[in-house]
Amino acid sequence: MSSLPERNRPRPLPELRGHGLHLRPWNPDSRTDVEAWLRGLTDPEFLRWNTPFRPITDLAGARASLRRAVGYDADGTGVSFQVADAGSGTPLGHVGVNEIHPVLPQARIGYWVLPEARGRGVATRALLLAARWALTERRLYRLELNHALGHGASCRVAERCGFRHEGTLRGAILQAGRTDAFRDAHLHARLATDPYPTPPDGPPPATW
Repeated sequence: MSSLPERNRPRPLPELRGHGLHLRPWNPDSRTDVEAWLRGLTDPEFLRWNTPFRPITDLAGARASLRRAVGYDADGTGVSFQVADAGSGTPLGHVGVNEIHPVLPQARIGYWVLPEARGRGVATRALLLAARWALTERRLYRLELNHALGHGASCRVAERCGFRHEGTLRGAILQAGRTDAFRDAHLHARLATDPYPTPPDGPPPATW
């Protein structure tokens, strides 16, 4: 018998729809998915605020990285969704529920958006969908979100999605492009008992 609480046991990932988006599992065997993953993780704006522990430079590295992400889905420690346009299916970005605690009902959530999809509220809409799923269907109680100090756009997305600013974490994340230096981060969090934020396009979807 598994020692993981029921909420943390691996299960097939759902496909979430709402706010004009379709959140679905990434497929490391799909060239389209791997190319989108590579573009996201090598985008200069992404790298300005995030420093991957394992730099990704080509399709082979991106495929290996994506397989690792999908592996977290399989073992119950993470959930990775591709964010796509609900109509065309075009990849727009990523949202992930990461570091799911093996005992406590809490995790961290993060996201990125491809350059051509920015300025359209994609991050806000994707975060609303993924957070609602994590705090209801996945039965987590607390979701944390942090971003590098000075990343105003990410701060606004977090606040619009009901993630309250709780403070500053000193030296919590890597400096851009370095693994030997650190910078401060803003900590935001949302609880399952917090009021649901007003979405940009009306009430939340009744079902997935």
